Amino acid sequence: MKDNFQIINGPNLNLLGKREPEIYGNQSFEDFFEELRIYYSNSILHYFQTNHEGGIIDKLHDVGFRYQGVILNAGAYTHYSYAIADAIKAIQVPVVEVHISDIYSREDFRKISITGENCIKIISGKGLNGYKEAIDFLIDYNS
Repeated sequence: MKDNFQIINGPNLNLLGKREPEIYGNQSFEDFFEELRIYYSNSILHYFQTNHEGGIIDKLHDVGFRYQGVILNAGAYTHYSYAIADAIKAIQVPVVEVHISDIYSREDFRKISITGENCIKIISGKGLNGYKEAIDFLIDYNS
């Protein structure tokens, strides 16, 4: 049976490829996701993006007891959403937090990850390849 992995992207990540390309690159996540689906054809990848905190929480609740892992980029919610952190803690599947930019070399408030405290790993500053690293990690974690 194939592993099911859910990628959840938070606020403003729908603007990848347009927003601050010097930080986030020129590729849309939708285009990148198609590459991921081809590369990880032995797994089933799902993608969800929302600009709303409750949408992230609802999706975590939806998949958190039946998938084999979640890759979460909560965007700015990373730094202050105790509600998302609690949702991660409440579910059973492992969650890997991903950040395209290096949050530890940016503004002081971005260096703190409230949501990451309940994740099994944080990947930061690897660009879109951080999502590949997260999937690889979850595949190894589940074997």
